[in-house]
Amino acid sequence: MAKAIMIQGTGSGAGKSAIVAGLCRVFKDMGIKVAPFKSQNMALNSFITGESGEIGRAQAFQAEASGLEPSNDMNPVLLKATGEAGCQVIVNGKVHGTMKAHEYYEIKDRVWEEITAAYDRLSKLYDLIIIEGAGSPAEINLSKEEVVNMRVARYADAPVILVGDIDRGGVFAQFYGTVELLKDCRGMACHALTGTQELSDADYIKAFIVNKFRGDMNILRPGLRMIEEKTGRPVIGTLYHQGNLGLEEEDGLSIEHVARFDHSGHKELKVVVLRLKYISNFTDFAPFLNEPDVELKYSLWEEDISTADLLIIPGSKNTVSDLLLLRERGIEECVKAAVKKGTPLIGLCGGYQMIGKKVLDPDNVESDLQEIDGMGFLDTVTTMDRTKTTCQVTANLVSLKWFDAVQSATSCRWNNLKGYEIHMGSTTGDVGLFEIRRGLSRETISDGSTKGNVWGTYIHGIFDNDGLRTAVINALRMKKGLSPRETAFSYRTAKENAINSWADTVRNNIDICFILRQVGMEYCMNKQPGGLS
Repeated sequence: MAKAIMIQGTGSGAGKSAIVAGLCRVFKDMGIKVAPFKSQNMALNSFITGESGEIGRAQAFQAEASGLEPSNDMNPVLLKATGEAGCQVIVNGKVHGTMKAHEYYEIKDRVWEEITAAYDRLSKLYDLIIIEGAGSPAEINLSKEEVVNMRVARYADAPVILVGDIDRGGVFAQFYGTVELLKDCRGMACHALTGTQELSDADYIKAFIVNKFRGDMNILRPGLRMIEEKTGRPVIGTLYHQGNLGLEEEDGLSIEHVARFDHSGHKELKVVVLRLKYISNFTDFAPFLNEPDVELKYSLWEEDISTADLLIIPGSKNTVSDLLLLRERGIEECVKAAVKKGTPLIGLCGGYQMIGKKVLDPDNVESDLQEIDGMGFLDTVTTMDRTKTTCQVTANLVSLKWFDAVQSATSCRWNNLKGYEIHMGSTTGDVGLFEIRRGLSRETISDGSTKGNVWGTYIHGIFDNDGLRTAVINALRMKKGLSPRETAFSYRTAKENAINSWADTVRNNIDICFILRQVGMEYCMNKQPGGLS
């Protein structure tokens, strides 16, 4: 069975996901068979595995950093907020149901069995599991219900490294308060899990990492010494604030970061993604961030919509609610005005559903409305149902007038595209923009629709394909009278470079040997890892 180390945070957004990804790459480079694990994730950013299961996008990225194909076992429980209905609960990659919090807690014993089974399967395949926690382990009102922090550490017998975001302020109070609160965990919650009351949850915390530091290290050092004295635990690393790491983010909170991203220099093209309330898989558009001539904005401002060179309506966890919100706030009319004057529009997944003629919901899957008018850009109708389509796909573009001029002007190509589907319901009508194959099936089916300067598709990750993304950019450039670009930017290479750069930062600023000692792995700097002791 694998050894395990757990990265927990003093709160959400402390940087756990990125640090886990960095450690995965560090240990992979050392020759250790390493894999990520997060028992329960709550995020609208998800990924489809080769098993056609849905997991958190962060765990998929961590798997990539480990040199692995993502698997369902890396994130056995995923919670996706759907609005007033509660959360869609996904267990082992498949939808279990939509539940309120109290309903979810009623099935926590079954959920825990699925979590431990997934961990055990993963543990048999690897030497080291790097576990990510969620939120804070010191949410004492949830100590008897949680299945993602100290309960997992106890099950995996995993030493815990606690990460704090100093950029938010109060990091020393967070470290000290977390340890002190967890010292009191000696009651029924602990006893039921271990059969003993000898250890408190605080005993599992072995060290701290200070994340997102700005300033003079000499000023910080007295605080580091004091927190070590007060808690008896060392600070094994201080990571400076990195700005844009070029890494995929976990949830919609990081859209704030994108909004503040320094678009230095003149950008010839402006791509605006509508910032929906229930936006999902916003990382679909991350490849544009690395394009030298593209400014990417997530916005609902009329000024941004009216000045965009390309508008995108992204995926949504609640298509009907987000469509109604766009309508009520007058944003739909802004989009229609922009399209009327010639601005191209792309709808992706939920956005694709919105830009058709109607959205039908006979079983009230998403709302109390059984029928709602779409924006009417495409001659399509979407019917919601309770079955969720989750699969990896390959696709070929059938025909898109956008690209006619591009095809004759450049050598960029856009066939054999890779992506994945995550959606409730199906869309019919004038469908046939792409021919797709799901999973390993040889059957070809139609996806997507186009009309005028508008097109839509269910394919997530479509802009990861360098040829198609470059064709989109070149179509926009030529529309503005700019010369097309011949060379496609490699998004895969950019991601690898970003992971390696971040891993170097982690390696150089965190005591990796301390972590290896905690998990009982011997490593000589001049040799490959000696394995488990």
